[in-house]
This record gives sequence, structure tokens and C-alpha cells, in this order.
Amino acid sequence: MIKETGILTAAVAIIAAAVYFFLVPSHASVSSISGLGIVVSNFIPLPLSAITMILNVVLLVIGFLTCGKEFGAKTVYTSIMLPLFLGMFELLFPDFTSLTDSQELDVLCYILVVSIGLSILFNRNASSGGLDIVAKIMNKYLHMDLGKAMSLSGMCVALSAALVYDKKTVVLSILGTYFNGIILDHFIFDNNIKRRVCIITKKEEQLRRFIIEELHSGATVYEAIGAYNLEKHNEIITIVDKSEYQKLMNFINREDPKAFITVYTVSDMRYQPKVWEKKEKSRQDGGQYSSPRHSQYNRMHAPRTFYCHEPRLRCFPRRLRHRCFCS
Repeated sequence: MIKETGILTAAVAIIAAAVYFFLVPSHASVSSISGLGIVVSNFIPLPLSAITMILNVVLLVIGFLTCGKEFGAKTVYTSIMLPLFLGMFELLFPDFTSLTDSQELDVLCYILVVSIGLSILFNRNASSGGLDIVAKIMNKYLHMDLGKAMSLSGMCVALSAALVYDKKTVVLSILGTYFNGIILDHFIFDNNIKRRVCIITKKEEQLRRFIIEELHSGATVYEAIGAYNLEKHNEIITIVDKSEYQKLMNFINREDPKAFITVYTVSDMRYQPKVWEKKEKSRQDGGQYSSPRHSQYNRMHAPRTFYCHEPRLRCFPRRLRHRCFCS
């Protein structure tokens, strides 16, 4: 909990710094509620931090009702922290103008810095509030990429700059919003990308144990027949994230450099986690099984159960130790 709070706080600090040191001096309105706050501050004599807080409260209620309690609770925290950081920067740097003395560079720096903070929050099922909540709702109900959702909602804010600023600022706001969505998708997509790895190896048992016991991942075993000499092999298929993929490849290179491997990129994976009543094997009674009633384990806690990653296949584990029969 402390670690999670620290990560969220650091992400909000990054976003607040991007807003105050780059977005505010540029006068652009780039894909954020803070950008809308900058425009509104020209009509209402309130500090930017106060305007941001008011706008966030309205959208927070909507986000809490539509995106769930966890997302809502984390977003409440980050939405409170963002104006606090902005207020702190206003006190520490009251007459701040610009780090780059260039409107274009300010917008570019804002896009790069804020995308880092937003990607951290989105990957933690949180947001900084404001338009992030709108983007999350669009992502959940319209199945849009978060970057595209941010761009679409941000365009409305970017166009609002026309009420206050010149044409150059409006164009910068629109372009900044568009590229902000692209960069945000890059950070989020690359972080969430998974790989489907298919392996034929002579060290099948060692590989199977490594995937289940070390990576704590699932796998599927298929029987494959070579076309050249009709020799039968077992093919192990698993889906892993970036860090697991590196560990898996290091293991294969070390144990069986001649293994046949094919790798596919998986941009999205949806499944219903299987729940089993596990028969636990006691290591002290020579292999006797005890079956605790109501004991349910998901895939992370059932290390000897194989799971099919194919959407139309269901996996039924039998009492053979090292096989998964799919039908």
C-alpha cells in the first residue's frame, strides 16, 4: 500500500511539473483539465489550482460511478494531490515564465513529460482526474485506445483556446493534443504488450517446470508432428509479458540453445480466470492428497495446472502430471 501510494504520488508530481513548468508558460490547452483551467482562469479570478480542483470534483463523481471503486479511490487521491502540487509550485516559483523561452518547445516538453506520468497512472488503474476520467470511460465502454480517447476528448479543450489566444496557440494546442495521444499510446501499449511463445525442445519437463514454478504463468501442451519425417514432438505454448519473456529466453538459451521457438505479438488478451478446487499434495506424507473443501485457486496459485490461452479451447486437467488435454 505504501509503495503503491508512493508511485501514484511520484506520477502526480511529474504531471504537475509538466503542467506548471511547460503547459502554463505555453498558454496552450493540450489534452488536460489543467489546459481547460488555463482558459477558464482568463475569465474567472481564481488561481489555477482552485479551478482545477473544482473541475476535477465534478468529473470524479462521474468516474467513481462508471469506472469502479478502485479506479475512483485512486483517482480521488491523485486529483487531490495534483492541485496541491500545483499550489506548491505557485508558492515556490510565483513569477515563473518559461524554461525554454519558446512556445513550441514548451508544448513539446509538456507532451513528453506528462505522458510519462499518465502512463504510470493508467497502468496502475488510476488517473490524474479531469479528462483522464473521460478517456478511461471511453476506453471502458467504447473500447477505444487510451491515447485516442485522450486525443478525442482533448480536442474539445484544445479548441477552447480559440476563445482566448491567437491562431498559433490554437494550432499548437490541437497538434499537441494529437501527438500527446500517440506518445501516451506508445508508453501504455509497449508496457502492456505480451508475447505468445511456442517452443519445441528436448528439455520439455525442465521448461514446463520453469514456466509454472518460476514465472508463475500458465501454458498449453500440444502434440506436433514434423512434416519431414513425421516425428512427434510436444509443443509448449505460453503467453508472457516483457520481463517474463526475457527470463524465458535466457532459460532456453542456457538449457537448450537448439530449441525451435516462434514468437507472436499479443496486443490484447481477454479471458475468464479459471477457478479450481485444488487437491494439495503433502510433501511430508509421501504423496498423499488432502482435498480441503472450498479451497479455490486462480492461475497464479495453482502451479501444477495448465491453462489454454486459445479463446475457443477449454482446458481440463487430468491426473496425469504433465499433460493438459484441450477440447
